[in-house]
Parts: sequence; structure tokens; C-alpha cells
Amino acid sequence: MGPFEVPWADYVPGLANGLLQSLQYAAAGFVGAVVLGLVIALLRLSPNRLLRVPASLYTELFKNIPLLAIIFITYFGLASAGVRLSAFQAGALSLVIFYGAYLSEIFRSALLGVHAGQQEAAEALGLGRATTFASVIFPQALRLALAGTGTMFVDLLKSTSLLVVISAAELMSQAQLIASETFRALEVYIVISIIYFAVCYPLSQALLYLERRVHAGAPLSFRRHRRLKQARAMLAEGAASAPTSGAVA
Repeated sequence: MGPFEVPWADYVPGLANGLLQSLQYAAAGFVGAVVLGLVIALLRLSPNRLLRVPASLYTELFKNIPLLAIIFITYFGLASAGVRLSAFQAGALSLVIFYGAYLSEIFRSALLGVHAGQQEAAEALGLGRATTFASVIFPQALRLALAGTGTMFVDLLKSTSLLVVISAAELMSQAQLIASETFRALEVYIVISIIYFAVCYPLSQALLYLERRVHAGAPLSFRRHRRLKQARAMLAEGAASAPTSGAVA
């Protein structure tokens, strides 16, 4: 048989569903990992040793355990202990646990990268700790963490392929099913790799474009974008009215 003998038209619905499942795993895992990573990062920066040490242990532990081992623990290991999770729950939880450790390192470095003078200036203005963090520290740290966070998201999306070991119905599981039915493993996995590339490459380029825009001064939130637009409009009005005022004088 020659190459490309698989009747791909018959498998398009399954592949589309598998890709959708992969994106759902990636979205759930990334959101959870961001929240967990930020919490762990803040705990690691805490002056309280009782909070800092467990957070550091968590980061070092799960940075040095393979994601595949975590998947087996959450799906098969917990089931043997009486805690049964669905494939989606176990898969998303595994991604959260694993990538939360890496994102905590990225967020911790970003928070430390904000100059201490920013905190002092906010305190001098009478801002509270929560307001200082939300309005002064966090937006600057977010800019510093954007590159690493985007890289982790793309890597997380690719890592959803490891969920094939628990038959998670994602893209790689569909590939395994097609290969077992057609016995055309080389062709199937080449096509699946192309699909991953077609999704991950534009995503990585979009994140790179966003990173460049942010470093060039573009605001990250719609609220800040609206304020910046209003400020530019006011400056333009002031510049337009200045010659008229001079002429009247």
C-alpha cells in the first residue's frame, strides 16, 4: 500500500472532537495552574516560614516528577485508594498540579523583578497592601511573566497528548484509535503531528505578538486601554486648542 491510504473523511468528526477535548483540557489545566501558581508564588515570598517552606517543597517536588507519573497517580492511584475521578477530572488535575509548580517559579521571579521602590512609593501614597498589589505590583509583574506564561501554555497544550494513557478521548487518543483500525501508524501519527503544529504554531506566534505589544507599552486590560485612550484624546484636544488660545492672546 502506498502512503496516505487512510480514509480521513471518515475520521474527521472524531478528530474534531478529539481536538476540542484537547483544547478543553488545556483551558481547564491552564486556568487552574495559573491560580495555583500565583498562590504558591505568594506563599514562597511570605516572611512566614510556616507558609514559605511547604510552598517551596511543593514546587521542588512536582518540578522533578514526570507529568506521566502524576497522571497515573491521579487516575489509577487515587482510584485504588477509593477516590475515583473521571478522565477529564484526573487529566485536568494532573496538568494543574504539574504546571502550577512551574508557573509558581515564573510568577515568583516576576514579582521579585518589580523594583522595591514601587512598593515604597505606594505606601507613601497611603495605599493599602491589597490595593498596592492589585494596582501597582501585579500589573508590572504580569508584564514580566507574560513570556514564560505563554510558553507554558503552549507546552501544556502539547502535553495533553500524554492523557492518551487514560483514554481521555483527546486528539492523541483518537490517533491511537485510528491507527489500531487502519494499521497505518506512520501516516496517522504524521497527520496528528501536523494538526498539533497547525494549532500550536499560530498560538505561539500570537502570544509572541502580544508580548511585543505589551513590552511596547500596550495596556493589558480593557479598563487601562480605555483610560489610555481617554488620556490621548484629552492631550489631543489640549494640543489643538493651544494655538487658538495663543492667537486670542
